[in-house]
Amino acid sequence: MTSRRHAPRPGRITPNFDDVRVLLTGGAGFIGSHIADLLTARGDEVVVLDAYLPQAHRERPADASGVADVTAIGPADLAGVDVVCHQAALVGHGLDPSDAPGYAFNNDYGTAALLAAMHAAGVTRLVLASSMVVYGEGRYRCAEHGVVRPGPRRAEDVARGRFEPPCPRCGAALEPLLVPEDAPLDPRSTYAASKLAQEHYAAAWARQTGGQVWALRYHNVYGARMPRDTPYAGVASLFRSALERGEAPTVLEDGRQRRDFVHVSDVARANVLAVDTPQQEGSFTPLNICSGEPRTVGELADELADACGGPRPRVVGGARAADVRHVVGDPAKAAELLGFRAATGFAEGVKRFASDPLR
Repeated sequence: MTSRRHAPRPGRITPNFDDVRVLLTGGAGFIGSHIADLLTARGDEVVVLDAYLPQAHRERPADASGVADVTAIGPADLAGVDVVCHQAALVGHGLDPSDAPGYAFNNDYGTAALLAAMHAAGVTRLVLASSMVVYGEGRYRCAEHGVVRPGPRRAEDVARGRFEPPCPRCGAALEPLLVPEDAPLDPRSTYAASKLAQEHYAAAWARQTGGQVWALRYHNVYGARMPRDTPYAGVASLFRSALERGEAPTVLEDGRQRRDFVHVSDVARANVLAVDTPQQEGSFTPLNICSGEPRTVGELADELADACGGPRPRVVGGARAADVRHVVGDPAKAAELLGFRAATGFAEGVKRFASDPLR
């Protein structure tokens, strides 16, 4: 089995003088297709598996021969593969708990089937697409009690416009902080639970087999090829679709909830750096793939409305049951271990996104 024998320069994708064969699940999707482009452009052999789930694809292209569902993968599909880059998943907030079987089957059973096939085929390196949703609420500091973990927000507080989570010990206002990878994990939605289960399966596999896992916890990814007009799409896509219909984007809460918006080109580059970077045997390493730059959902809606020349956003209050207030990632560990730093600034990325093609 071949491997990369040169170290990439920090933050850059170097020419590939030692080609690798990469199995890329979800390779026809939003993020996966960008990863496939980068790997192919530098000479790697990319084997794409994609089930073309209707939540992300309106239809399966006529030329999509050879693609397959990761839930049915077997050792033969991994012949000659050096690294697996696992992007396939049912994503997004979804509708309600009736989505749970779909998330469990596609995300968790699919990951378990993939890991079993990798073990049988002797493939030991995995790059796993995880998500910041495994954290639940972000990280907060109380002036009196230091770093604290707020509980879920109460529905009656949200209904009254009290969106900030208070200190669980004294009830005082909290300061939001960057979230490091060792923060407590507290998934608040079915999707989040399925992503954390993927991490647990991958970590167990690494310990049992001596495998190596980079678990890339994506923050709010946006950019070209996002799915549109679906409850499984990200907030940037929902805002963009509304503006194209001539409607004002609808912003929940007060619009001041903080997120970490990271461009898909940066996320794809992080995956390639992870493909290039081996670890010690038995390693499971989670990394925030983020900008580290706090931006509010209201700012995103405003910037996108300006870029599209559309109506001003409507701030309507309320919140979805599983929503959290602030989540912004700490990018230091990914910079240290992969040499990854986000290169696309918020203003530049949103301006590009205003005219990027969507699915």
